[in-house]
Amino acid sequence: MIEVRNLTKRYGDLVAVDQVSFTAHKGEIVGFLGPNGAGKTTTMRIITGFLPATSGTVTVEGFDIFDDSHEVRKRIGYLPENPPLYSDMTVTSYLEFVGRIKGLSRAALPDAVDRAVQRCGLTEVTRRVLGHLSKGFRQRVGLAQALIHEPGVLVLDEPTIGLDPRQIREIRSLVKELAGERTVILSTHILQEVMQICQKVVIINEGRVVVEDQIENLTREMPLEEVFMRFISGPAAAPGEASA
Repeated sequence: MIEVRNLTKRYGDLVAVDQVSFTAHKGEIVGFLGPNGAGKTTTMRIITGFLPATSGTVTVEGFDIFDDSHEVRKRIGYLPENPPLYSDMTVTSYLEFVGRIKGLSRAALPDAVDRAVQRCGLTEVTRRVLGHLSKGFRQRVGLAQALIHEPGVLVLDEPTIGLDPRQIREIRSLVKELAGERTVILSTHILQEVMQICQKVVIINEGRVVVEDQIENLTREMPLEEVFMRFISGPAAAPGEASA
């Protein structure tokens, strides 16, 4: 479970994230939506410990990201928009490298790599150099590195961006399979993607959360596209007004 409370990030006079609060429960896939520049990626970087907050709190499975950063990192798998791949390494050597960084023992590493390879459909390319892989396979490797330490939480930033229709379908199916016992936060601008694989939606606009609700509730009277446009049109609501 992830609980974000009153998260704020300032860069001088610029407030990139403003009093953001939301929750994601175990086994839930949460779609994190917003227009470009709304604060999605900044929020996700703070949640995963890659960026400090100005104020506010984030807890992941009961651990505070600021007070217990090491414990939180062990429990989170992060796939940024551009996966952190080394183009001159093979798939296997890269996953072994990531596994060591994430604290896996030498004895546990081979099985962890095999699990990630099998789960992400990488069996046929384990000896291939990353720089020679297609965009779809590189995304799969990105997911594999996020999963290799068996985290309880996955944070995925635009996991299907730049993929062809077949690759998009494959990655979406994989994300759904990976949920179950995991909590997943999925940042995307593709509303169809959210409808297909998410149970809950959080919409952020101008650095503030403007709505947090189950998809079935939001789309009872109108399609998600209309819901989205309604909540991002005009100034963002003050904290607490979104759920009113």
